Amino acid sequence: QLQLVESGGTLVQPGGSLRLSCAASGLALDHYAIGWSRQAPGKEREGVSCIGSDVEDIYYLDDVKGRFTISRDNAKNTVYLQMNSLKPEDTAVYYCAAARNYEILLTTLQFGGGTLDAWGQGTLVTVSL
Repeated sequence: QLQLVESGGTLVQPGGSLRLSCAASGLALDHYAIGWSRQAPGKEREGVSCIGSDVEDIYYLDDVKGRFTISRDNAKNTVYLQMNSLKPEDTAVYYCAAARNYEILLTTLQFGGGTLDAWGQGTLVTVSL
C-alpha cells in the first residue's frame, strides 16, 4: 500500500522560499502521477500542481505559475514542490496525493470528488512577517 508523508512546511517571511517534500513508502512512485493541493483557513482545498509519471505532463495553478516548481526523484521515491517568492496568500496546509492516472489526479485536485491512491497528512506553510 502506498503511503505519502509531506515535510518542509514552516513559517517563512513574504518573498522567501521553501521546498516541500512528499516521500513515498510501500510502493515505488515510478508509475504514479503526484500532485500537491492546499487548503487555507476558511477556504476550500485547491489543486496547486501535478506531475505525471513520465514528467511530460505538468500542471500549475495560475496563482503559482512562475513561482512554484514541481519535480520528482524516483530514485529517492520523493516529489518536491519548490516555492519561491512566497506571499501571505500562500499560507495553507499543503497535501500531496498520488494516482496512477494523471488525468484522474488532475481532475480530482481541481474539482474534488475522485478517489486517489494515496493522500499525505499535510504540512503547514505560514507566510508572514
